[in-house]
Amino acid sequence: MSNHKAAAALTVSAVSAQAANIVETAKSAGQFNTLLAAADAAGLVPALSGDGPLTVFAPTDEAFAKLPKGTVESLLKPENKDKLARILKYHVVAGEIESGDIKRGRTHVKTLAGKSVTVKKRGGVSVNGAHVVTADVDASNGVIHVIDRVLLP
Repeated sequence: MSNHKAAAALTVSAVSAQAANIVETAKSAGQFNTLLAAADAAGLVPALSGDGPLTVFAPTDEAFAKLPKGTVESLLKPENKDKLARILKYHVVAGEIESGDIKRGRTHVKTLAGKSVTVKKRGGVSVNGAHVVTADVDASNGVIHVIDRVLLP
């Protein structure tokens, strides 16, 4: 492949990745299978795929695995759909907040669950004690910040 073709392929790939919404971006990352299954069970995939902008504090599969045994399985049951939706909405903020927008110290940010989370910036960034392990993953309809544990309202 010539350098020109390789550069064109890279440009197309970058444009495609940039155009992916939050759900598509999370799927392609491969570390949010539990979060995506939960969003599907709670009926939130359309909202997370919509226009936004949204900020999602996204727990990894490893973060979900830290919950007590049986918690995820219980939450995924149809009778717990509302509870699951509240928990997931506690991870989502209307509007796009990038790490550079966060001021040093402590800030309270209202989530789609109607409750606030505490965002702290001292060296690194944390949300209600969960550490942001990867910040500013851009999506077409917002931004994802990867966190190391599940936030519970």
